Amino acid sequence: MKASTFRLGINLWPPFLFTGIHVTDIRADYRHVRVELRQRPWNVNYVGTHFGGSLFAMTDPFWMLCLLQNLGRDYYVWDKAGEIEFVKPGKGTVATEFRLEEATLDEVRAATADGGKYLRWFANDILDAQGEVVARVRKQVYVRLKPEARQPAA
Repeated sequence: MKASTFRLGINLWPPFLFTGIHVTDIRADYRHVRVELRQRPWNVNYVGTHFGGSLFAMTDPFWMLCLLQNLGRDYYVWDKAGEIEFVKPGKGTVATEFRLEEATLDEVRAATADGGKYLRWFANDILDAQGEVVARVRKQVYVRLKPEARQPAA
């Protein structure tokens, strides 16, 4: 799917639309994604800061998506685990970026070449408008080469 079409669709997807999550940039090659969480009266917690669930949700499903788009249909790619550390209260618009490097793709391809599963952790900082860290998120992604895509043994 074209990145621009995906961006439009995910920004209209109710779980993002109604929580204030907005994809502001997605490169055509799915190697870079920028996501914002805009503060709204319906996405703040009791003390007036960003709801933690929305902070975590803004990081889902982008590592999996970037890997899937770059590895192709020969791989199973799933989110496996996630964790968040709240560093300071988040107010206003906060943002995070996902950057998938060629070296990471090479690492994943090499680790899955024999058909075994590979679990890889990715990390993101969520930053406020001043560039200060609001939260740190880690996501673990499961990757496996599909049996029909494996090279026969020589």
